[in-house]
Amino acid sequence: MGLSPPNLRRKHYWLFACGFEGNSRSLIAYKLKTLSVHDNAVEAPCEYFGECGGCKTQNLTYEAQLREKEQQVHDLIARLGKFGNSPLSGEPGSYMMPIVPCATPYAYRNKMEFSYGTKKWKSKGLFVSPKLEDVNESGPKLEFALGLHAPGRFDKIMPIHNCLLQHDVSNQVLKLVQDHGERHLEELPPYDVRTHEGFLKHLTIRSGRDCETGQLQLMVNFVTKGDKKDLLQPLVDQITTSFPQVVSIVNNVNSAVGPSSIVDKEHVLYGKAYITERLRGLVFEISANSFFQTNTSQAEVLYQKVEEQCALKGDGSEVLLDLFCGTGTIGLSMAKRVKHVYGYELVQEAVVDARRNAARNGIQNATFIQGDLNKLTDEFGKDFPRPDVVITDPNRPGMHIKLIKYLLQLRARRIVYISCNPATCARDLDLLCHTGDEGVESPTRYRLVHVQPVDMFPQTPHIECITTLELCE
Repeated sequence: MGLSPPNLRRKHYWLFACGFEGNSRSLIAYKLKTLSVHDNAVEAPCEYFGECGGCKTQNLTYEAQLREKEQQVHDLIARLGKFGNSPLSGEPGSYMMPIVPCATPYAYRNKMEFSYGTKKWKSKGLFVSPKLEDVNESGPKLEFALGLHAPGRFDKIMPIHNCLLQHDVSNQVLKLVQDHGERHLEELPPYDVRTHEGFLKHLTIRSGRDCETGQLQLMVNFVTKGDKKDLLQPLVDQITTSFPQVVSIVNNVNSAVGPSSIVDKEHVLYGKAYITERLRGLVFEISANSFFQTNTSQAEVLYQKVEEQCALKGDGSEVLLDLFCGTGTIGLSMAKRVKHVYGYELVQEAVVDARRNAARNGIQNATFIQGDLNKLTDEFGKDFPRPDVVITDPNRPGMHIKLIKYLLQLRARRIVYISCNPATCARDLDLLCHTGDEGVESPTRYRLVHVQPVDMFPQTPHIECITTLELCE
């Protein structure tokens, strides 16, 4: 669930034009004019604001963004989770903790994915329907476009030359690749999502740090339709000559027609197949398709808060179960304080990365297992002893009802639930904490202890939260 546009709240009025588009039965509204300015309005620093679908809250002061996000989490937990309004933090009966702000509200993303296309989004003004942009076009025209999708358009690309959320050197690399593409349109044709012709599909730029020197490292990943890596070599040479920070260039071949992320083959065109990053004293290898928190500095804060909420004894006697563990970053960061970490993850490549990261950091008390936590069988749980603490970090849809039932049967002392979607988190907390819910018959219940919002994504409506549950004895 996203944050409502800040300009719709508190003494701010817009004039809208509404109408139906195409065959749609939905009524679409477009802003025509601002009649009065929001109390917390600021001028958005990004030149693409309003037309790019990314940073939708840039025109709101950061302090106001934080208040809105904190209120959003509280309202969802109180209403959907059925916990009622929380008293102020520190007062008896309070479960809400103050939101943790991000120290760097810009240039915080360590990964950005850009799309290639054959049609550029040509702005006709902020308040015009994106679909009207096609009116009076005379036949197909091949163009080179590399940037982000225009809002509401899967086939139109808005050229972005300077994204304020990524490192400045990453923006320079992006500009070089764009310039090269404009000059070599015939040799390196962009992929057309309508005709499914073309070669270049996506460009991903990831950043990390050399763990010895702390210097910036960049990985550039070209996702292509066909397996023709030699076509990319002149561009690879130009990038590596211009940017010593680029230590890895890879080519992921993806022949799928739709938006699938499945990779058929990977070629390393320059350097190694990974970059590195240091997090909570550990070194992690980040490959082209590894999951890694996109805000590294705030991940340090997030993981510290998670460890605090686990309330580990620290004597090495406890078992920690890490569900949806990804590449193992959370569990590995706490391995030194527990007897053993057991991690479960669906993506096999992530499991391989987790095992490699454990070995690289000399951690021997961690076991990572590939499995689908949305399709539990009777065999689940036989790979590990009963845990003392469970960490669960599902994606936006939240946890499957079978997993919730399993956790109630497991009766771990404490559950720490990390969520990037407070709406589905609230739904799951209701099932874990309250009796009489349909489909869940168990005498075991948990008590909500804390809800800790952490702002991982400034300038956007998205919010991460940590919720802590204790077993009701």
